[in-house]
Amino acid sequence: MTVQRVRGRLEQAEAAAPRARHAAPLGRPVLTVAILTFRRPEQLRANLQAVSLRVREALEAVEPRILVVDNDPAGSARPVVDAVRRDAEASHGIRIAYAHEPRPGIPAARNRALDESAGSRLLAFIDDDEIPQPGWLTALVDVWRESEADAVMGRVVAQLPEGVEPWVASSEFFHRASRETGTLLPAAATGNLLLDLRSVRRAGLRFDESLGLTGGEDTIFTRLLVRAGGRIVWCQESVTLDPVVPERTTRDWVRRRAFAHGNTLQHTRERLAPTPALRVRARLGGLAGGPARIVLGAARLAWGVCTRDPVRQQRGESQVRRGWGVLTAAMGHRFEEYRRREAER
Repeated sequence: MTVQRVRGRLEQAEAAAPRARHAAPLGRPVLTVAILTFRRPEQLRANLQAVSLRVREALEAVEPRILVVDNDPAGSARPVVDAVRRDAEASHGIRIAYAHEPRPGIPAARNRALDESAGSRLLAFIDDDEIPQPGWLTALVDVWRESEADAVMGRVVAQLPEGVEPWVASSEFFHRASRETGTLLPAAATGNLLLDLRSVRRAGLRFDESLGLTGGEDTIFTRLLVRAGGRIVWCQESVTLDPVVPERTTRDWVRRRAFAHGNTLQHTRERLAPTPALRVRARLGGLAGGPARIVLGAARLAWGVCTRDPVRQQRGESQVRRGWGVLTAAMGHRFEEYRRREAER
C-alpha cells in the first residue's frame, strides 16, 4: 500500500474542494463483512471460507464479524453457514452471523445488512460468488484510515472459463476498470465496497427497495452519499475474483446485459434529478442520447464487420443495445432484469 500516493491525491482533491473531515478513527473499529446470497450454496461455501481467512488478516486493524444475509424465503443458506461457522470459530475465532431476509430483492437484503450492522463502524459488502484475495480487507481498511473517506471501493476481476469465444470475452462487462489508489469516484458498485456507517447514518441513506427487479440501487445510494458531502476513494490493492458462470458467457446474456445497463442508467439519471424540471431535462437527454448511441454503435458494428474484428463488432452491438435501453427508459419502460430470479422465490 503506497500511503504517500493516497495522501497526495486526496490533498489535491481537497485543495480544489475543501470540506470538513471527520476525526481519524482510534483503536479497532467494529467491522461487519456482509455477504448477500440467494440459492448459491457452493459459491457461498467457497466465499465464506475465503472471507474467513481474509478477515483473520485484518484482526490487528479491526474487530471483525461476518454476516450472511439469506434472501431465499426457504432459508437455504443456513446449513452452509452453520457448517462453515463451526470451522471458522473453532480454528480462527471468527464470528459468523446469519440473518434471514425473505423480502425479495437485493435492496431489501442490503438494508437488512445495514440494520444488522447497527453496532458497527464499518460495513464491507462482497458478493456471494466472489473470492477475496490476500490483503483484500486490510487494503480497504488501510485506505479508509489514511484517506478518512466515507467509502472505499476495491477491484473486482472477472475470471472467464476456458473456451469463451472472442466476441463474448471482449465485452466490457468482463473487464472492470483499474485506477490509481486514492482516485475519487462519483459513485460505486457494492461488489467490493467498504462503507463508513457514521457517514451513511448521518446522511440518512437506505437502498431503494422499489428497484429490486431493475437494479441500480447501489449507484443511487453511493451518488446520494457523494451528494451529501461524502467521498468515495478507489483502492487498487483490494481485489476479489469473480468466477463467471457459463450461463453468462453467451451472446444473448451480453446483449441482454447491455440493454439492461442502458435502461437502468437512464432511470437512475431521472431518479437522481432533484427537481421536476431537471427530471424533464434528464428524460429529454435520454430521448436524444439513446438514438445517438444507436447510430454510433451501428457505425462501429459495421466497421467491425468490414474489418472482421470481433472486438469492434461486440462493442458496436453493445453500444446499440445500450442506446436502445436508454431510449426505452426515457419513453417510460422499466426493464426488470431480475424478474426471472424473483419469480423463483
